[in-house]
Amino acid sequence: MTGSTDSLHALGESVRAFLYHEARLLDTHCFEDWLALFADDAHYWVPLEQGQADPLNTSSIIYDDRTLLELRVRQITHPRAHARRPLARTVHQVSNVQILEHTDTATWVASALVLLEYRLEQQRTWAALVEHRLRQHQGHWQIADKRVDLINSEAELPGIAFLL
Repeated sequence: MTGSTDSLHALGESVRAFLYHEARLLDTHCFEDWLALFADDAHYWVPLEQGQADPLNTSSIIYDDRTLLELRVRQITHPRAHARRPLARTVHQVSNVQILEHTDTATWVASALVLLEYRLEQQRTWAALVEHRLRQHQGHWQIADKRVDLINSEAELPGIAFLL
């Protein structure tokens, strides 16, 4: 990464603000607004295995393109989605944000996520390492790719009734 210290600092602040905004949209159930953060050619990936390099030739917990992500959001918000009622209350705690690479076309960002979920009188904790590939589009960040590596991805997981 090249650039002045001031421009790198401004880039880091801008990226952190974007990730915090994304988390807030999920925690306040603003799913349509969250979906709008994704580029038309975006992918949302939750690998099944640690270090998984390829979502296409191995199984994944989630591997959605934009169309499947739209369907997932419609399913979560549909009034007759009884399996998802009540909606989980969540707190996405994003930390350790680091810019891995920045070019004219994209910015790769790593972060840590601790997610608290409360649903059906049960509280669960999830943790993950997250990577975003962000692009600027009309002066705003857009998610081109999002990868969420759950630390317990290979364990038997209860149903995930929220978005990471």
